Amino acid sequence: MSGRLRVTVLGCGSSGGVPRATGDWGVCDPNEPKNRRTRCGLLLQKWSGQAGPPEQATTVLIDTPPDLRLQLAAAKPTHIDAIVISHDHADQTHGFDDVRAFFIKQRRQIPTWIDAWTRPTFMRRFGYAFMSEGGYPAIVRDAGHMSPLVPLAIDGPGGVLELLPLEQDHGFSKSLGFRAGPVGYSNDLVAMPEASFAALEGLQLWIVDALREAPHPTHAHVGKALEWIERLKPAHALLTNMHIDLDYQALKARLPTGVEPAYDGWAGDYPI
Repeated sequence: MSGRLRVTVLGCGSSGGVPRATGDWGVCDPNEPKNRRTRCGLLLQKWSGQAGPPEQATTVLIDTPPDLRLQLAAAKPTHIDAIVISHDHADQTHGFDDVRAFFIKQRRQIPTWIDAWTRPTFMRRFGYAFMSEGGYPAIVRDAGHMSPLVPLAIDGPGGVLELLPLEQDHGFSKSLGFRAGPVGYSNDLVAMPEASFAALEGLQLWIVDALREAPHPTHAHVGKALEWIERLKPAHALLTNMHIDLDYQALKARLPTGVEPAYDGWAGDYPI
């Protein structure tokens, strides 16, 4: 492994964010900056050697949440080589048009990967972005179908980043998780098949859904996430997609060693 992979948590909040639009913080302390959570998204940057300037990295965006403009302005990527969509829910997709700024800067369409389950709904909402019409150019291009356990090879300045999609059960719908080298991302799920668990063995970092304290029909709750973490034993685990009933400091204080709540802007580097 001669390269480096940087993982940046763009957002780690549940579908309404923390605080909600009404100003509701729930039990979260508004004086703790790490309780201010935007909707979930992940940025991957891969360098062929040691981590360097962002323009030298292969840069992949997982999901396009409604807060994407502010998230990317804070993370400061210089470009986007590919976009990968985990599923069609609004909290993961409704910032999609914000990538227009990168199309304008890069002057090329951004390859976008979508799976067969997500494609019909996603294209109804955002199909215009893939088409040139009315004087407006397409800002993205369809990179094709994703399928679980079929790796994607995403090329860019930092060389090829291999991303493995993983099947997930999101209760009343489906979603995809992902593995990139030593890092796993399992958001928006309540269960997954054994093949997905097997593909997540030996992780250095696992970012995993933990919506709230009580069980939920479409999301892992804290107890379930901790059971999964105990099963897979990653070197480090982050809990994400947290609702207003999970205060950062209170949750952190009772989590086992090697497990912590995510926060917006969290970043870590790993050999790949």
